[in-house]
Amino acid sequence: MPIQSAEAIILRHLDYGEADRIVTFLTPEHGVKKGFARSARNSRKRFGAALEPYASVRMHWRARGGELLTLREAELLDLRAGLRADLAALALAAYGCELTEELFWEAHGHREVFALLAAYLDHLASAGGEASARLLLELRLLNLAGYVPHLLHCSECNVTLTPGGAAFAAGRGGSLCRSCAGSGPARTVALGTLGSLARSLLTPPTAFAGFRFSPQTLGEGSALLAEALRLHLHRPLRTLAFLNEVLPPPAA
Repeated sequence: MPIQSAEAIILRHLDYGEADRIVTFLTPEHGVKKGFARSARNSRKRFGAALEPYASVRMHWRARGGELLTLREAELLDLRAGLRADLAALALAAYGCELTEELFWEAHGHREVFALLAAYLDHLASAGGEASARLLLELRLLNLAGYVPHLLHCSECNVTLTPGGAAFAAGRGGSLCRSCAGSGPARTVALGTLGSLARSLLTPPTAFAGFRFSPQTLGEGSALLAEALRLHLHRPLRTLAFLNEVLPPPAA
């Protein structure tokens, strides 16, 4: 089989045996891939630090007849060393990579997802851990996956929402008007929060700097997106408990 190569973001790795590693990485052309790096922990020439999580690399591999690729070499493009200086940023990076893998685990290309995750990690490496970065990533990943909930219109009757009467239930499609909210479980939410989320979807998806959400928007928005994510994820994320310990979710 011919050797293939692509730019990649290292999502995670697992040490195997005495010197090998199994590496999960994201590429724009091929989506999420897994590869076996023989003697990775002993080979400075072929891999060095290029298999560290959250790094951008040029990955070279050969297919081996199954899901697991044979990794030949990885050229380091950006280690994003700034992440290691901020525990909150490191926790957000781990969470963002796991969330991306879970929502886009199928092996096909998605350039917008790759660009979004790269921009998110770059922002964390330079600006540190920010709750707004998590909210933006969750919202944009849900949008790219086709799971973003209704925000400014009632998900059941499609009426435009008005101040004082908005509610939300992810299992019912998202936002609800006062009349529809009473027919089932739903949480109240400020229309300003829903408006802020909707406006955020109109901004460039790789922009993270300069966003200033109110405490109410951060708290309510984080709770709404967490509810929407639980609906679509196949399992609880391993990184979430650590993230919530390091950077507790804003109060709703």
